[in-house]
Amino acid sequence: MSEMITKSHALVAQFGDTLDRLLDGIENFVANSRPTLGGERFLTDREVSARLKVSRRTLQDYRNTGMIAYYQLGGKILYKESDIELMLAANYREAFR
Repeated sequence: MSEMITKSHALVAQFGDTLDRLLDGIENFVANSRPTLGGERFLTDREVSARLKVSRRTLQDYRNTGMIAYYQLGGKILYKESDIELMLAANYREAFR
């Protein structure tokens, strides 16, 4: 081990790349995670429509017909993640084949 490790050494460059990937992962996690409120996550209509693969107009129809529970704070609509899961479970149909 008489070799001197400098900043131009391959191990240092590899370590730097690993740190960069780790930082990118942490930034992605922070950007996509939301703090919970009382242990519950709340989603916007944009997030719910993306997860359910339906338009935001379809979500409005679901709200108007009482199919989906929601909160309205001013002009902002929020959905409890657990309510979305319950709605999906209630509308699950077994395959009959």
